[in-house]
Amino acid sequence: MNRTLRLLRTIPALAVAAAFLRADGVKPAVPRYDVAAYVWPSCHDDPRGRALLWPEGTGEWEVIKKGTPRFPGHYQPRQPLWGHEPDDDPRVVERWIDIAAAHGVNVFVYDWYWYDGGPFLEDALNNGFLGARNNLRMSFYIMWANHDVKRNYWNVHLHKDDESLLWRGMVDMDNFRQIVARVITQYFARPNYYKVDGRPLFSIFSMEKLLEGFGGDEDAARRALDYFRDEVKKAGFPGLHLQMNQGGGGGWTAKRAATARKLGIDSAASYNMGGFDEDYLVHGAKAVSLRERSAAALGDIPLFPCVSIAWDDTPRFPKKGMRDVTHYHDTPESFAMLLLKARDYADRHPGRPRLININAWNEWVEGSYLLPDMRHGFGYLEAVKAVFVDGKHDRFMKAPDDHPSG
Repeated sequence: MNRTLRLLRTIPALAVAAAFLRADGVKPAVPRYDVAAYVWPSCHDDPRGRALLWPEGTGEWEVIKKGTPRFPGHYQPRQPLWGHEPDDDPRVVERWIDIAAAHGVNVFVYDWYWYDGGPFLEDALNNGFLGARNNLRMSFYIMWANHDVKRNYWNVHLHKDDESLLWRGMVDMDNFRQIVARVITQYFARPNYYKVDGRPLFSIFSMEKLLEGFGGDEDAARRALDYFRDEVKKAGFPGLHLQMNQGGGGGWTAKRAATARKLGIDSAASYNMGGFDEDYLVHGAKAVSLRERSAAALGDIPLFPCVSIAWDDTPRFPKKGMRDVTHYHDTPESFAMLLLKARDYADRHPGRPRLININAWNEWVEGSYLLPDMRHGFGYLEAVKAVFVDGKHDRFMKAPDDHPSG
């Protein structure tokens, strides 16, 4: 009996090891970078989603397919290479995992929701990713997307001008305890849950909404987070790596950084890279500057860089047009150059995980996705591979003195 139990305890570790062995039995080098793509889990038939948002039963594909061009050359509706596949189908996600791993994306960050006392859109992770036979080829972690949702935000065609709140992102302590228990039990214990020094990484979208749930009281929020840390340790982990996300990509001020420090935050990140402009190159330059200012404000709190692919959320907002869309220089080549900037930032901060976030794996409704489509094919994935796997652009990031003369 004891021998059997010992064997069962080793199965997850053996499975992870086997997943990273090549066919010839040689273990490849550990990747120098963790390239983590956000996964927006809206494109499947969720019961609450069907009842309140997407009655056709295909999730947000219902809205994505209704995208319309707002100006000459505007690429709408977006056309996925493999069609409108459900993100909770493990066979679909098996293909995702294979192409992600082949192109240098080794982490998926799943947006995760808790509304009205329960999880929402969880099947994309539970059934899709964790149901995929090859899921141990990648790591994953949770970003709790604790933001409010207006009725017409995720389906303006259904709710028209109704901007009343469908769900609030804030939670009280009772709900917070349920969240803690759920993520520790269902996710942290998985062998491929992403960890920093053995500590599961848990990202929170909005610090402000977290505080709002505790009446704006920083001390009360800190006690709640300390409870989370204690529960993680009770579950056998050395601790919790708590990350605060910067929501829509705004910058970190000294004041916000001070609050994060008081809450005991371990790191900071962004969902979008910030600094939006119609011209992707201008957008990128603004984002790089914003990243440096935010890092200075955060001080000893590590900031992990984020690179967005583009921006176009016109399927959700009929009144938006050219000025709200990335439509100049939005190419895989431009994206690769910003990936180089993010990689350089990671290299300039040794002693930290070299974690780079990408928005996103499948944000079709916001025009920011790595998945292949009918316009660029595998172009954006090839850009990731060129920078993080092949090192094709390495010589361009060397200091001038490092370049050979002549």
